[in-house]
Amino acid sequence: MGDEGRDYTAEGGHGAVPLKDVPTGLGQGGDLGGPQPEWPLYEVFVRGKRGLNHVHVGSLHAADDRMALLHARDVYTRRNEGVSIWVVRADAITASSPDEKDPMFAPSGDKVYRHPTFYEIPADVPHM
Repeated sequence: MGDEGRDYTAEGGHGAVPLKDVPTGLGQGGDLGGPQPEWPLYEVFVRGKRGLNHVHVGSLHAADDRMALLHARDVYTRRNEGVSIWVVRADAITASSPDEKDPMFAPSGDKVYRHPTFYEIPADVPHM
C-alpha cells in the first residue's frame, strides 16, 4: 500500500491525514456487505418534568426504533430534563399542508351549534 499521489494534512491534531482518495466503505462491497442504505429519519418528542404534553425537540437517524429511542435519550435529555420520550419514524407521520388551512379548518366555523352562545343557563345552575 503506497501513499504516492496523496496530499496530507495535520489539521485538527490527528497527525497525517490524507485529503483525497480515502476509501470510506460507503457504496463499496467488501467487509461492509455492499452499499449501505441511509438510516430512516425519526422525529423526537420529549415530555418535561413540569409539562403535561410531549414537545417536538428534534430529529435523528437510527437503524431501528430501539436505537432511535436510545439516541434520543442521549442527545435530547442530557440534563435529566425529560420524563418521557417518543420517537416516531418521519415516514409514518401524516400531516396537513399549510396550503390546505382554509379547506381543512373552515368547515368548523359553519357549525355555530358548537358555541355555547345560543344556550340559556338556568339561574339555579351554580358555577357555570
